[in-house]
Amino acid sequence: MHAYRTHTCGALTSAEVGNEVRVSGWVHRKRDHGDLVFIDLRDHYGMVQIVTEVDGPVFKVIESLRAESVVTVTGKVVARATEAVNPNLPTGEVEIRALDAVVLSAAADLPLPVAGEQDYPEDIRLRYRFLDLRRETLHANIVKRTKIISDMRRRMEGIGFTEYSTPILTASSPEGARDFLVPSRIHAGKFYALPQAPQQYKQLLMVAGFDRYFQIAPCFRDEDPRADRLPGEFYQLDLEMSFVTQEDVWNTMEPVIAEVFEAFANGKPVTPAGSFPRIPHAEAMLKYGSDKPDLRNPILITDVTEHFVGSGFGIFAGIVESGGVIRAIPAPGAGAGSRKFFDDMNVWARAEGYSGLGYINIKDGVPGGPIAKNHGEERTAKLIEALGLGPNDGVFFAAGKESQAAKLAGLARIRVGEQLDLIDKDRFELCWIVDFPFYEYDEDTKSIDFAHNPFSMPQGGLDALNDQDPLTINAYQYDMVCNGYEIASGSIRNQSPELMVKAFEKVGLSQADVEERFGGLYRAFQYGAPPHGGMAAGVDRIVMLLCGAQNLREITLFPMNQRAEDLLMGAPSAAEFKQLRELNIRVVEPQAKA
Repeated sequence: MHAYRTHTCGALTSAEVGNEVRVSGWVHRKRDHGDLVFIDLRDHYGMVQIVTEVDGPVFKVIESLRAESVVTVTGKVVARATEAVNPNLPTGEVEIRALDAVVLSAAADLPLPVAGEQDYPEDIRLRYRFLDLRRETLHANIVKRTKIISDMRRRMEGIGFTEYSTPILTASSPEGARDFLVPSRIHAGKFYALPQAPQQYKQLLMVAGFDRYFQIAPCFRDEDPRADRLPGEFYQLDLEMSFVTQEDVWNTMEPVIAEVFEAFANGKPVTPAGSFPRIPHAEAMLKYGSDKPDLRNPILITDVTEHFVGSGFGIFAGIVESGGVIRAIPAPGAGAGSRKFFDDMNVWARAEGYSGLGYINIKDGVPGGPIAKNHGEERTAKLIEALGLGPNDGVFFAAGKESQAAKLAGLARIRVGEQLDLIDKDRFELCWIVDFPFYEYDEDTKSIDFAHNPFSMPQGGLDALNDQDPLTINAYQYDMVCNGYEIASGSIRNQSPELMVKAFEKVGLSQADVEERFGGLYRAFQYGAPPHGGMAAGVDRIVMLLCGAQNLREITLFPMNQRAEDLLMGAPSAAEFKQLRELNIRVVEPQAKA
């Protein structure tokens, strides 16, 4: 018999009744019934019940075990009594009558419980992550993550893509976030950067003639953490294709992503491949107030600016006169309830940093509230008709500069949908957001900057860069969105050296700057670069959605906390003086805050 196990803890069935077996694992729970002691023994594969009598040969060993101790048990498989069968456990029809038990590793008192999965402070969970990972839901999430990544690889290889690994130590890149810098010991005063994405390398692979590349790529960005983005590192399904239009990329990747979702959605409906809506960016910002809309929410935002030109509601009339806009967010059925819902929405808007939300509440066909009263009966009736509101509906209004009104309207749309329980949370709605602006105006620097990926192809090419207002140029740029999360981003790339220089000149960089910062790409484009494009899908976000988790830390093995600290390994930590000297680095203390 094997020293540790003949079976895993999840493998025993009624077919094994009467056989002597050996299992090893962790003590999940222990229950003392006086004349009998039971333990649930758990390993990676499942759980099985062990039983011993008070006068049994291993009672003293089992009775002394603490939770999470590691033990090997040898015993006879017996059928449970009918009333004792556990239908929720694959091994629930049997138990092991213990004949021998060996403690392999006794556990100390636990800093957090494994059984039961109670809520526990995050700092404890991360400091003792090896215990946290034993908990059923988190353990299952990590296993599911691995299976999802394996499935992605299989599907990509099945449609002719080949996985290539790109460098981890590279040069700094303008991907829109801070780089993690790595000092060079050999080249004093110079630094490598960890890649924010393999963007330039995958484009160089296309120039090198590899045609269809993919990689489960680690990416590194020195960003502040949030629920859908971990500090430090993340993984993406990165891919690039030669001789393609953006439609080719969409048609290639829709089946891959849709089928991955279908395979791991546990039966929940998924938008089928070939029917992902393709929503222009401008339309998304108008109808949803966001470039990552949750299409499970049926509420659509409407621009009603024209209705308030010269309105008796002076606040909105003044906003319109000064160039602002008014956006309407319907609240189906809300008028039938109390006014408290509308007041609470106003309180919420102020807490979000806005001056508030105007509203009209319609009860039994009668519009109410300050806007209806001052806007005028006839004009209010026309507004209600234009919005298609019913006799017991409500509507909120976001007013101000277009960007501010759109953002507030988008947040209000989400809030109203949640509060009125309009969102079907048991489905996955996917879409493409297309035609992103190539440039945007930066209010802080009072200058033009790239809105998204600087390596994208502008629609209209060189003619557009020469003849159009930069802020009217769109890019062959697209995002894939699922349930309100951006899960992929991509573009058709600019492969022309002349066009590349012209695009960067618009943001204040010269040809010399382009050659210095992006010399590899710039040189490559002068020696025969095919039209190419691709995308990168966020592995972490896709796994989070498929696991039904609310935070990326629930699908990540060893995440950092909200302060970008690894509490388990003690990182970041101070470097020794010898290490700093080898790297020709001196630590400069941060300036004291005034």
